[in-house]
Amino acid sequence: MTSPRRPQLAASAALTAVLALAGCSSTAGPDAAPSVAATATGPAIDAPATTATPKSETEAPAPTCENIIPQATADDFASLGWSYQQEPFRIGATALDDGIQCKWGDQNVASDRVQIFGWAPIDDAEAAAAEKELTASGWKVEREDEGTYVTENPEWLGGRGVDGYGLTYLFGDGWVKFADTRQSLLLVDSPR
Repeated sequence: MTSPRRPQLAASAALTAVLALAGCSSTAGPDAAPSVAATATGPAIDAPATTATPKSETEAPAPTCENIIPQATADDFASLGWSYQQEPFRIGATALDDGIQCKWGDQNVASDRVQIFGWAPIDDAEAAAAEKELTASGWKVEREDEGTYVTENPEWLGGRGVDGYGLTYLFGDGWVKFADTRQSLLLVDSPR
């Protein structure tokens, strides 16, 4: 036996659907301007004089002491009580304004137990001039697949440095990295 209310519920649901669809339709054509309710009042809001231009999705962030090395490394340094001292990125007497050099260590203790990392964008002409200045001062050049390494003279190391490499620059395509040892260059990357 069917319930007498079932046909009434079905009819009611159908009527509700028809009314909902009727409310969505418009007799005006597609070019008609939307209407505003007559009761809508309030102050007029002017459009902003200028609009913000979003940064390009390909634009890299500015380098910082925390974003040119892996976050895990920065966290490890912080867990040791180390902090960083930020300096301009320099190659000899030349400063690269868009770069950064960071000395990580315990800033409360005078010590040579520090880690140094740097990164900067550089064009081909600046890279060639920097390489020339460094080699004129006695630095050594090694060209490899990943770029050109320019490292301080091994005679200057006095027993420090991994595999006989101390302060080292790595020149790549549009960038230069710097670290206190060649091995430490593995930690330096473009800003993320």
